[in-house]
Amino acid sequence: MFRTVREQIDTVFRRDPAARSVLEIILCYPGFHAILLHRLAHRVYGAGWFTLARMVSQLSRTLTGIEIHPGAAIGRRFFIDHGMGVVIGETSEIGDDVLLYQGVTLGGTGKEHGKRHPTIGNGVVIGTGAKILGNIRIGDFAKVGAGSVVVRSVPDHSTVVGVPGRVVGGAETDPLEHGNLPDPEGQAIDDLSRRVAQLENLVRTLADEKSTTKR
Repeated sequence: MFRTVREQIDTVFRRDPAARSVLEIILCYPGFHAILLHRLAHRVYGAGWFTLARMVSQLSRTLTGIEIHPGAAIGRRFFIDHGMGVVIGETSEIGDDVLLYQGVTLGGTGKEHGKRHPTIGNGVVIGTGAKILGNIRIGDFAKVGAGSVVVRSVPDHSTVVGVPGRVVGGAETDPLEHGNLPDPEGQAIDDLSRRVAQLENLVRTLADEKSTTKR
């Protein structure tokens, strides 16, 4: 247990430049509290004490604003920055070294039983307010831009943005640089606008040639 706590503290220091001391992390980081309480709830859930596990997770939700179902499987060095509004569903699976920002949802679709929540690979970064929905996989070291809604699986080492989410490049794109993220819909509109302008110029040129011929 103490090794787990130590590793989680080290993870906060590595991920958050604002962290100044161990005491500050222990007292003031809701993501730190949420993951430790989830480790406890997950063990209780695995032992078959489902109601008690849900009580622990509800206590965590009340204290931190982060809702993690005790059935979710979460790997090592998981970090939730700020964390308010994060929701992680029952059958979610999260790999090692994953970073989530506030408002992220790992949700299900429909009322089917069995695996109905996302699987998140190792080293994934998911930006503020992103929604990952359904039994899909976000590949290792992928990055999801802020506000994206992802409903299809994402390959390893890629960046996905938009609603619905589209793969726009490799993982070298930083999803936290919101002003520099590609905008597929905006690019498509710009391309259409340029094409319309070209066609208008062509029509104008043909009309001028026809008018000159008649004279």
